[in-house]
Amino acid sequence: MEYGSIERDIHVDASPEVVFEVISRPEHMREWWPDEADFEPVEGAPGELFWRDDTTGETMTVALTVVEVDPPTRFSFRWCYTGAERDGDSLLVTFDLVPKDNGTVVRMTETGFREMGWEIAVLEEQYRDHTSGWDRYIPQLGTYISRLVSTP
Repeated sequence: MEYGSIERDIHVDASPEVVFEVISRPEHMREWWPDEADFEPVEGAPGELFWRDDTTGETMTVALTVVEVDPPTRFSFRWCYTGAERDGDSLLVTFDLVPKDNGTVVRMTETGFREMGWEIAVLEEQYRDHTSGWDRYIPQLGTYISRLVSTP
């Protein structure tokens, strides 16, 4: 396996404008991905994502930096920095939105795994963890959007 990128596509019955809000606003993002999100959807803005472990009560905090905000077609950010101050290598997550069949195709791409400088075992583990994460969260994105657009 080359561990270069992860891509996931999902078709949702909502306009790109609605989908863009859901993927780029913390108040929506926390409904389908992290337990909490804190960032401004502005290019260059720093932020954080938070996941709570229900078993231990511990919270994992991951720094991010918004890279591109191009409504309603693209939203991207960097995260998983190797440096403590949002420096060093990082992974890039990009959401591309394409109108199709009265809805939107959402393509999530995460890149940069090979460039992180990890030993092969760490690379493989991180790639597997992120793959299984996106396999869980992208369908949750679709479910959340369905609930959102069906609510009067």
